[in-house]
Amino acid sequence: MHPFFSPLGRVLAASLLLVGAHRLAQAQGVPQTDLPRVALTVGMYRIDAQVAATPQSRETGLMYRREMPQQEGMLFAFSVPAQQCFWMKNTLLPLTAAFVADDGTIVNLVDMQPQTTESHCSAKPVRYVLEMNQGWFAHKGFKAGTRLGGPPFEGQR
Repeated sequence: MHPFFSPLGRVLAASLLLVGAHRLAQAQGVPQTDLPRVALTVGMYRIDAQVAATPQSRETGLMYRREMPQQEGMLFAFSVPAQQCFWMKNTLLPLTAAFVADDGTIVNLVDMQPQTTESHCSAKPVRYVLEMNQGWFAHKGFKAGTRLGGPPFEGQR
């Protein structure tokens, strides 16, 4: 059997196609809207969050989006806690980034302006970053120390 047709070869080929499709979409300014989703909670509020867990999906993030419903966001998930820094290149929406510890506690919040390359970083190492429309956390009274709930944070308390 030709190596390309082996199970591993098919997985590698599919991965290359996905990476290629991601790069093409990014080059054409197409937002990614087909990521997996997870339900998160903050107090009595529910967030429908897309999960960016691969290097490619994290790289694109919320770039090129022209709108996002108020109850939606994007959860960036990393394999290990580290100081996470974000910028807003090619991002059209004003956002607030919540840097979140493994147990769901918000470490710090940062408002970010569209289409800027200024770095916005976590105050300490974190594994998660939740981006929401700018002002969402402030309007609901959430700040550093507030806890998020949901599958990524279960068993971490």
